[in-house]
Parts: sequence; structure tokens; C-alpha cells
Amino acid sequence: MEEERGTATRTAIIAGCTGLIGTACLDIILNEDRYAKVVALSRRPLHREHPRLENKVVDFDRLEEFIEDIRLDDAYCCLGTTIKQAGSQEAFKKVDYEYVMRFARCAREAGAKRLMLVSAVGVSADSRIFYNRVKGEVERDVKQLGYPVLHIFRPSLLLGNRREFRFGERVAAVFMKVLKPLMIGGWTRYRGISGLRVARAMRAAAFSGKEGLHTHEYRDMQELTGGR
Repeated sequence: MEEERGTATRTAIIAGCTGLIGTACLDIILNEDRYAKVVALSRRPLHREHPRLENKVVDFDRLEEFIEDIRLDDAYCCLGTTIKQAGSQEAFKKVDYEYVMRFARCAREAGAKRLMLVSAVGVSADSRIFYNRVKGEVERDVKQLGYPVLHIFRPSLLLGNRREFRFGERVAAVFMKVLKPLMIGGWTRYRGISGLRVARAMRAAAFSGKEGLHTHEYRDMQELTGGR
């Protein structure tokens, strides 16, 4: 049975809370009154105050040491980078595969029952495209961790104001706005979506009461957030 609003009973943990989706997700779950505590993992102090927030500055290579004493209910994974930002395919895989899997594994060992994981549209562990293959490998392997509830979110182009300027995304966003009315049927999944909507969908999924594995693409995330 789901908790009534106003009853703070759960503890959540979030990784990747400084990116486009993660920033929005942290704001949303901090203001979710069914969470008694939100543990935010970051490599540098977040420099923000909230009565429910516990900010842990961590080394993701030794994550086990930092969260071994926490008991959790929900885990939100918004970790992710780009090959350009990381500097190499090896460095990209360290963040998008190794750190994601370490976070998911540690959270499960700390008692988390629900995992909300940001992936990407079109991923496959068998893909010839490196980015899609790494994301697909994460999806494949995280399913083996034994989460009673696993929600995977597969956005396409992310819309919103990032801290860093990405010229390619700005150009793509303009074209996406023009092409959106034509992206119907099977192409709907490739529509651009705001990081804020993805974050709202993650919180909605966490409290949906659904068990098992659920994969959410554009239309699903729209429905989870009431189309707003």
C-alpha cells in the first residue's frame, strides 16, 4: 500500500544530481513530503541547505565506503556524461557503466527496493554504436541486481538549460521543434523532452505502486506526468 501524502516514511538516494535531469530530480524529491531523507551523492559539495537533504561528497571509485551505513528505499540514478566531456571512450564507460553499476549495486545492498535509472532511447547491448552499446549493457546488467521495482527511462534529445553550453544540442533542439509534428507513430520516441519532465516522471514512477520492470520512453513519460 502506498503512503499517504504528508507521511514521510522513505529514504531516497540520488547520484548525478548536478546534471540537467539530476538537478531537477533533486529539487523534486526534496520537496516530496513522503521522503523523510534524501541522500545526494556528489564529487563536490552542493552548497545548498534543506531539512531533508544529506549531501555526501564521495569518491565513486570507493562508493561502498560512503554508503555502507545507510538504509534506503528508493534510488535515483542520473549519472551520465558524453565522450567529449569524458575525453575518451574508456573514461566515458567508467562513468556511464562502472559508476552506474556500482551505485545501483550499493543502493540495493543498502536495502533500496526501487531504482529509477536514466538511460537513452535506442540503446542495445548489441549495438555497433559505442554510446548505445554501453547504455544497453547497463540496462542488461542492472536487471540482474534483484530490484523488486526497476524503472528505466529512455529520453531522446534532452531539452533545458544546462550549466555548460552544448552547441550541437542547441541546433538539434531548433530542428526538433520544427520536426516534432511529423514525429508520429514509431518516431514519437525520438521527440525531444525536457530534463524537468524526465525528473517528474521518475518521481511519479517511484510512487506509482507498480512492481517489476518498466521501461519508459517519450509517450510513457508524458503519461506519467499527466501530459503537462
